[in-house]
Amino acid sequence: MSKAFAAVDLGASSGRVVVGRFGDGTVELDVVHRFANEPVRAGGTLHWDILSLHRGMLDGLRAAGPVTSIGIDSWAVDYGLIDASGALLGNPVHYRDSRTDGIAAHVGDLYPVNGLQTLPFNTVYQLLAARDTPQYEVARRVLLIPDLLAYWLTGEIGAEYTNASTTGLLDVRTKDWSLPLLAELGLRADLLPPVRQPGEVIGRHQGTPVVAVGSHDTASAIVGVPASGGDFAYISCGTWSLVGLELDEPVLSAESRQANFTNEGGVDGTIRYLRNVMGLWPLQECLREWGSPDLPSLLHAAASEPGLAHVVDLDDPIFLPPGDMEGRLRKVAGLPADAGRAVITRCILDSLALAHRRAVRQAQELAGREVRVIHLVGGGALNELLCRLTADACGLPVLAGPVEATALGNLLVQARAAGVVDGGLDALRSLVRETQRIVRYEPCGDDGPWRAAAARAGR
Repeated sequence: MSKAFAAVDLGASSGRVVVGRFGDGTVELDVVHRFANEPVRAGGTLHWDILSLHRGMLDGLRAAGPVTSIGIDSWAVDYGLIDASGALLGNPVHYRDSRTDGIAAHVGDLYPVNGLQTLPFNTVYQLLAARDTPQYEVARRVLLIPDLLAYWLTGEIGAEYTNASTTGLLDVRTKDWSLPLLAELGLRADLLPPVRQPGEVIGRHQGTPVVAVGSHDTASAIVGVPASGGDFAYISCGTWSLVGLELDEPVLSAESRQANFTNEGGVDGTIRYLRNVMGLWPLQECLREWGSPDLPSLLHAAASEPGLAHVVDLDDPIFLPPGDMEGRLRKVAGLPADAGRAVITRCILDSLALAHRRAVRQAQELAGREVRVIHLVGGGALNELLCRLTADACGLPVLAGPVEATALGNLLVQARAAGVVDGGLDALRSLVRETQRIVRYEPCGDDGPWRAAAARAGR
């Protein structure tokens, strides 16, 4: 008989609850509930509507029916503060809020300890921005988003390792909180709960075990990569593109720090050596500004536009905030006034393929690892044009899918914890290869135009 598990998977724009049924060598996924994740600006600050997300999660779990266990994953870095009574001290602040602007520039080099890419919204900078607030003063615990939701389900407090590794406060070698770093920064060590590992049972919700999974959605997505062997790169592509390699040890060289590569924790003690690339966020923002036009038609039109005619560096911080994305793209790319939506879309996708190219090549060089294939998972795997452009830009085959890699990785860790599946990551990925649809894109064309475009984009 098959066993069912529920994955709560929260993205930056929506959430869903996915039920996975594991039988004899089979995995069936059913998205039983979807709900919006719409940030709210109040008092000049951009917040997550965490209570709406909690309600969506509960509605989804009711729709899931009886399951063997529950696992929660979400984006990284953001958190809620809990007071002595266990109450939440205000809605969590959104990582795109401006409160951390300029803070990283005044903090010393943390890379030898945390191994993280310097991003202005990392948790360490958010906590420094909040350090003088009344909420920080009276707080008793800081809980990252999946840990906060798990706390509301179970009453148990903890910090799952893969997400904790994105805060900037975890020692990448010891895989625990760095007390010397906290003291150096003047941050309270007592706020940070004990670290727990994927596969541990957190507690119970109405009698059902809640299991710690790779609660950073990218950590779960990498579990769901259908790789065979270690000579692969991955791109977990959605609002962000997380581009990198799976390693056994962190890369902490000066060259790695200068290239802004990050060493984040993965399932089974692995290191996700990667770079955050802006991903599909600029296209998502343009689509929102354009009133959500039909995406397949837009991509078909973009495919007919001349390739590499207009490119930008998507990692430019100018593209990070919401609002007037089209205007910023037009200005930076120098687009003519009559450039239509198809031209803008092609500019974004060509530029994203260039960003993928740069990150894959740098990762190989910095880690001393040769890559023979790229696995592109997540929502971006549905974008045929992007997959084809990425293969051409990188000069490597791209295997696209599964789209539901994050939910799959979440569910696989739960199923292994319940004894339904056995083995390490190779065994879990073998099951993904055998049960999920994967599309292969071979590179074609000359690399010369990509080299020239990379130079124009400052890459």
